[in-house]
Order: sequence, then structure tokens, then C-alpha cells
Amino acid sequence: MLDYTRVENLSAADVQRLRAVYEPLTTSVRDLVDATIRTEVDADAVAAATAEIDSATARLRVKQRDRSFGIQFGADGDSMPWGNAVIGVRNPTAPPLVIRRMPDGSVTSDFYLGAAFEGPPGHVHGGVSAMILDHVLGDAASTPGKHRLTGTITVRYRRLTPLGRVRAEARVTRSEGFKTYAIGHLADDEGVTVEAEGVFIEPRWARD
Repeated sequence: MLDYTRVENLSAADVQRLRAVYEPLTTSVRDLVDATIRTEVDADAVAAATAEIDSATARLRVKQRDRSFGIQFGADGDSMPWGNAVIGVRNPTAPPLVIRRMPDGSVTSDFYLGAAFEGPPGHVHGGVSAMILDHVLGDAASTPGKHRLTGTITVRYRRLTPLGRVRAEARVTRSEGFKTYAIGHLADDEGVTVEAEGVFIEPRWARD
């Protein structure tokens, strides 16, 4: 059983209000990460920025939860996986992805991967590609109230994925009992760069 899931007495309006409070902070920190990687300012400017960042961090540490964010649900069923490494709106290390479910059950997402996701110069780190595909395939394999976790995933790198605009797509190929099989890929403007296939399992504690 996952320990970090809980229901809060939050209306849809409350969830949106909290998102409006915290998402701009996440966006600013995400921009800070990019600036930190690419800055060429002098030592004095770096020292001054470091002091300002340390001060801001101390203010945010005054009140915080003891553990990771987990998944919270509002009273209306709104899902808030805001600490998630791929889609978390409060996680500045997430791209983040906004995943859309299509009428045929497949899922898609268009997103941007900048300097923080670099592996080979100018290109996306292979581990980042695998992480994103793991999440997107898992999202395709899951349905409301039925969350399926990765059993196995196989990733094939057809060519390097340039940093910049990327598209992810995934769909279910078949289901067998508590196992769901899904395939997907990442692509740039020139076509598919990375492919994946995986088996996603409804955990024992979640089965009826």
C-alpha cells in the first residue's frame, strides 16, 4: 500500500487556489535551475545570488511537511501528484508534462526539455527519456481508480533526442488480468527518437 496518499477537504476551487499560489514559485525555481547552468556572470554576482537563494530557502523551510508530497486528492476527487518527477506542478525538476487522454484511450503530451535535461551535448539524457516514457506509458495503462505500476519496461533509442520541443505518445496494446501492456515513443519535428514498451501491473493491494 502506498503511504503518501490522502484525501484533503479541498474543493476544486481550493485546489486551483493552491495551484495559483505554488506553481509560480515552481516556475521561478525551474528558471533559476536553467540560469544556474548557463550563467557566465562573475564570482561576486554568483556569491550575491547564492546568498539570496539561501535566504529564500530558509524562508520556505520555516514550515514544511515531514515527508515527500505524495498524492493528495481533493474532496471532489481532484488528483494532486504535485511532487511527481514528471508531472509535478510543485517540482521544479519536472519538465513538467501535461498529459492529455484522447478519445481512443491513447495519451499525448507536448513539452519542452531545456538545459537541465542534457546528456550528450545539446541532447536529452537517455535516463530522462526513459523516465518520461515510463510515466507516459503508465498513464496510458491506468484508468480512473485503477493505478497500474511498472512491472517491466524496455526502451529503444533510435537516435538522439535534441533538447527543445518534444512530443510523447502512448497507448495500450492489450490487457491480461491484472497486467496491461502499453507502447509509446518520444518524437521531435523529424520523427520518433525513442520507443518503449512495458508491462504495467495493478498492485495486489489495489485489486478487488
